[in-house]
Amino acid sequence: MFSGKHILLGVTGSIAAYKAAVLTRSLVREGAQVQVVMTPLAKQFITPLTMATLSRNPILVDFFDPENGAWNSHVSLGEWADLYLIAPATANTLGKMAHGIADNLLLTCYLSARCPVAVAPAMDLDMYAHPTTQENIAKLRSLGVHIVEPGAGELASGLTGKGRMAEPEEIVDQMRRILS
Repeated sequence: MFSGKHILLGVTGSIAAYKAAVLTRSLVREGAQVQVVMTPLAKQFITPLTMATLSRNPILVDFFDPENGAWNSHVSLGEWADLYLIAPATANTLGKMAHGIADNLLLTCYLSARCPVAVAPAMDLDMYAHPTTQENIAKLRSLGVHIVEPGAGELASGLTGKGRMAEPEEIVDQMRRILS
């Protein structure tokens, strides 16, 4: 299913970013070409080196490389992708997506994407249940964004409830459905 497919994977600043490594490995193993775009905060949770090694591609964080001036074109990335998955997707990122705010490379790629877009929310239960977050998710759903529902269980905060990013195998299964 993923052989030859171009998957743009957005990673945001969440403790669940470690699952993006497993997700990347699974997609590459199944033949996908994976290009990872990270928010600056995501680098605090998982290293670009890990993601670059697993994706077999350099990681993109900024609009251009300050060393050589090379531009990371959000337009080209949006055209290249067969599917754009943002996993984990924080409440911050979901809110910005819902309102067209594009203040980092990951978000400008979203607004430039010509392919299906999916998000896998990850946050604490109170953040996930908050009416504003639920409104943002509903708005994204109405715009055609596929929502990979988070699971319930123990959260990084020590609380228990809904907000855990879906497991990588569940996300891959939903990606298969989206692409079929």
